[in-house]
Amino acid sequence: MKAHLLTIGDELLIGQTTNTNAAWLGDALSRIGVHVERSVTIGDDARAITDELDRAYQDARLVITTGGLGPTHDDVTKSIVSQYFGAPLETDDELLARVKQYYERRGRDMPPEVADLATVPRGFDMLQNDVGTAVGLWHADTSTGDERLIAVLPGVPPEMKSIYENGVEPRLLARADLQDLAHRTLLTTGVPESSLQRKIGDLSDWLGEDLKLAYLPSTNGVRLRLTAYARDRAVAEDRIDALEGELRSRIGKYIFGTGKDTLEGVVGELLRKRNLTVATAESATGGLIGHRLTAEPGSSDYFLGGIVAYANSVKTGVLGVEPSALRDHGAVSLPVAEQMAAGAAERLDASIGISTSGIAGPGGGSDEKPVGTVCIGFAKRVEGGATDVDSVRLQLTNDRSLNKELFATSALEMIRRKLLW
Repeated sequence: MKAHLLTIGDELLIGQTTNTNAAWLGDALSRIGVHVERSVTIGDDARAITDELDRAYQDARLVITTGGLGPTHDDVTKSIVSQYFGAPLETDDELLARVKQYYERRGRDMPPEVADLATVPRGFDMLQNDVGTAVGLWHADTSTGDERLIAVLPGVPPEMKSIYENGVEPRLLARADLQDLAHRTLLTTGVPESSLQRKIGDLSDWLGEDLKLAYLPSTNGVRLRLTAYARDRAVAEDRIDALEGELRSRIGKYIFGTGKDTLEGVVGELLRKRNLTVATAESATGGLIGHRLTAEPGSSDYFLGGIVAYANSVKTGVLGVEPSALRDHGAVSLPVAEQMAAGAAERLDASIGISTSGIAGPGGGSDEKPVGTVCIGFAKRVEGGATDVDSVRLQLTNDRSLNKELFATSALEMIRRKLLW
C-alpha cells in the first residue's frame, strides 16, 4: 500500500517548529508494510491542502495529515477535508460534552470557538485522543470507485502518536492488502559515501522493486538501509539476509554494527572482551572522545580517564611530549599525536592511549595544514614496558562543529580497527 504524508502548518514552513511528525510516521508506517512514497509540508492554506490531496490520490491509496485541527482561525484542515470529500461537518453531542468537561475539570470557561473541536465530517470515524481535546478522523471513501483512505491527525506530536498507535495502525493492520516489509540497517564508518559505493560495486543483479538499498551518511559514518517487500514476512527476511551476506563479503571490514548500535558502544565492548583499558589525550576534540565513550553504560570497565591538552604547555608538561617534536613538526603532526597517545596511556596506566591534534577551524589553517586537518595517535602498551605506536593524518571539512564530531569518530574507529585488523 502506498501512502502520502501531509504535515500542515505555517509554523513548520518558517522553522518555528521542527517537523518531527513526518519522520516518526514514516518509520511507523514502513514497519507495518506501508510504503511512504511522498512526504510534503504545506502551510495553513486551503488551496494548497486541496491541491496536495488531489496530487496524493493520483498515486497513493492512503493519505495521513497532521496539523490544523485546533479551534483557531488558521486551523483549516478539517473543513478542507470535509469539503474535499463532500462530507458536511456535524456536531457530535457526546464529543462536545467531553470537550466541555475538559475545561470544567480545569476550572475554565470553554471559549465559544472551541465548540468546533466537536464537529466531525459526516461518515468519518472519530479516533479517540487520550492526550488532548482534538480527535483524529478516519475515512474509507469509495465514491470514485477506487478506495481512498485518509487519517486526519493533530499536529501536537504526543497527540498524533497516541491517535496513530491506538486508532490508525490497528485499522491498517486489519487489512489484507498490506505487503510485508523487512528493514535492516548496517552501520559503516571510516569510508566516505562515494568510496563506499565504489567498494560495494554493481548490485543490479540484486536490487529491484522488492529489494532496495539506501545510503544514509552522517557524522558517524554511512548507514546502509536494506528494505525488502514480500507478501510473506519470512520471504522478506530471507531477502534481507541474502543481501546482507553479499554486502559483508564486499565491505565487511567497514561494517561496525547494525540497527541502533553505536561506534563507541562497539569499541567499548571490544575493550571489555579483551580486558583492555583506554585513556584519551585530546586537543582538537576538547574531551568529545571521552564524552562519547562514557555515554555508554558500564564504560568504567574500560575507560580510565582523559587529558584535554589544548595548550602546548599541557602537551609537554602533563603528557610528556618532547618540546623538540613541537618545534620541528608543530602541534598538528603525526609525531606529536603519537607522543600524546603514549603519554596518556603511561600517565593514566591504560592499555591503550588515543589522541587528537587538529585544526577544527574556521581559522588557524595554512597551505601545509589547512582547516580540517587532524592527526590521530594510537599507542598500545605491551609486555616489557614498550609501547607500539601508530598515527594517521586526515583531511576533513571547514566546519568547526562538524570537524570535532568527525575527529572523534575517526579516533574511535582507529581503536576499533587496531583491535580487529
